[in-house]
Amino acid sequence: MKNNIDPQHEIARAVALALSNRGWKMALAESCTGGLVCATLTDLAGSSDWFERGYITYSNAAKSECLNVPAETLESFGAVSEPVAIAMAEGALRNANVNAAISITGIAGPTGGSPEKPVGTVCFGWAIKESIGNDVINTVTMTKHFNGDRQIVREQARDYALSKLLELLQS
Repeated sequence: MKNNIDPQHEIARAVALALSNRGWKMALAESCTGGLVCATLTDLAGSSDWFERGYITYSNAAKSECLNVPAETLESFGAVSEPVAIAMAEGALRNANVNAAISITGIAGPTGGSPEKPVGTVCFGWAIKESIGNDVINTVTMTKHFNGDRQIVREQARDYALSKLLELLQS
């Protein structure tokens, strides 16, 4: 029997297994991917065992209102920045009361880029805390530049976000 599972669903299954093995739940804070990561994760049967919620915070106001991203951070660094990705991931982690959270904020295109932040620039945050109620949060950030049209940039961002979370959960 041929395996017809998409590669992104293989990564999602591995993330699900890693979370389930720890008894953890996760949350997402998505901007440029617009819920694509949440959709990929919730495509899996049983995802309610390890997936708590997703925030689609496309506007700066939504980032502040839903994830407590400080307005000063948005003004100083812009929505597509590692400081904002950190605040988004940590806000999702705290607000959802979970052990792991991913944030994604970027410029999928075809417009919106600048010389400093060209189309395809995506900033990520991964926030993890070992136990609920523990105030110690380990946060990792990364900025990547993806090539392709809007959908390809969003898909690459999804795949990278899940792959890196899996790497962090396995280390």
